[in-house]
Amino acid sequence: MLFPALISPSAPHRVVVTGAGVVTALGLGWRQNAEGFRAGRTAFRPVTLFEVGRQRTTHAAEVTLPPALPPTRLSPRQAARTDRAGRLLLLAAHEAWTQAGWVAGADPLPLVLGTTSAGMASGQAYFQQAANAASRHRQATRITHYQPQRQALDLMDAFGFRGPTTIIANACASGANAIGHAFELVRSGRASRALAGGYDGLCQLVFAGFDSLQALSTTTCRPFDARRDGLALGEGAAVLTLESLDSARQRGAQILGEIVGYGAATDVHHLTQPHPAGTAARATMTAACQQAGVTPDQIGYVNAHGTGTPLNDAAEAAALNDWAGAAVRRLRVSSTKASIGHLLGAAGAVETVVCLMALREGWLPPQRGRGEVDPACAFSLVREPVDAPLEYVLTNSFGFGGANASLVLRRWA
Repeated sequence: MLFPALISPSAPHRVVVTGAGVVTALGLGWRQNAEGFRAGRTAFRPVTLFEVGRQRTTHAAEVTLPPALPPTRLSPRQAARTDRAGRLLLLAAHEAWTQAGWVAGADPLPLVLGTTSAGMASGQAYFQQAANAASRHRQATRITHYQPQRQALDLMDAFGFRGPTTIIANACASGANAIGHAFELVRSGRASRALAGGYDGLCQLVFAGFDSLQALSTTTCRPFDARRDGLALGEGAAVLTLESLDSARQRGAQILGEIVGYGAATDVHHLTQPHPAGTAARATMTAACQQAGVTPDQIGYVNAHGTGTPLNDAAEAAALNDWAGAAVRRLRVSSTKASIGHLLGAAGAVETVVCLMALREGWLPPQRGRGEVDPACAFSLVREPVDAPLEYVLTNSFGFGGANASLVLRRWA
C-alpha cells in the first residue's frame, strides 16, 4: 500500500517524537534506562539463556523479562506464542504507544522495524527439535514465528492497526535505518505518523557466530580504549511514535524531541571491516547535518557506534576527526554499548532513545573506564557523569557490509 503525497516535496513536514519505549538489560522503560545510562552503569552478566561453555566468552547483557506482557489486544494464545524477541518489541511498543496516546483508527499506519535476527531463536529451536527428536510437536509454530514479519504482525494485532510494513535488515545500522525511513515518510508527507524502531533478542546461533569471528571481547567491552579487544552482545528493543508537528499540535500531544536529519551511505570496502578512513561514516554524518541545517560545532554530543572492536573504533574515530574538523576538540562522544552491549538491529533505535533522554534531561551518558583512550581520538570521550544543556545531538550506527546511518535530533523547548 502506498501513501499519496499529502504535501508538496518543497514544503517538508517537521517530524517530532511523541512516544518512546525502550527495553535493555538496564531495565524496562524510560526511567530505569535513563537512570542507568546517566550513571554509566553496566549490565553484563553470565549468559543463562543457552549453553556457552564452549565459547571464548560467557557474558552478555541479558534482559530480565517480566512474567507477563502488558495488556493488549493479543489473545492469551497469541501472547503465549510470542518469542523472546517479539516480547522485547511488544514491551517497548506498549510504552511508546501509551505515552503518545495513540488510538487505532481506520487510516493506515506505517510500521518500520529494524532487526538482524528477528525470529532466529524459533528457527534455531526448529532445527534442534528436528535434529534431536522424532517429535514434530509445535514445529509448525516455530516455522511461522521464524519468518521476520511475525513480530510485526503480532505488534499490529496487539494495538489494532494496519498499514504498510517495512522490515529493514541492514546489519547493525538496521534500527537507525528504520527510524530514518519512517522519518522520511512523515517528512515527505506520505504519512502523518509512523511507528518505528528496532529489536533483537539473544540467541545461541548469533552468539556463537560472533564468537567464531573472534569479534567478542574476552575481557570487558571498552570502546575507543587503546587496548580494546572486541564487542559484547546484548539484547533489547526501542520503538518511537513519529508524527508531523501539525499532527502532534492538533492532538495536544507531549513532544519529546524532534528528528531533523538523516544520512545513510555504504562504503563497499569489505564484508566485515569498515573503510579505515571511515569515508562512508563521514558521509552519513555530513548528510544528516546538511539536512538538519547544522554544522559539527553545533552538535553538543555524539552517541558513537563504538563497538569496542579495533577496526570499527579506529575508522569511526578517523571519521569523527575529519567530519568535526576544527571543532573536534570540543566534541563530546561516548558509546553506550559499554553499558548494554551491542544490540545489533536494535542498537540504532535504542541509542536514538538515549539521545532523546540526554536532550530532554540535560546530561551526557558516560562510558566508565580507567584505561588509556586511543590516541586516534581527537575528541573528548565522556567517562564520568556530567550534566550538560544540549540543543542538537547526533547518533551513529554502522554495520557489516559497509552499512552506515546517522540521525540528528534537536531538543524540544
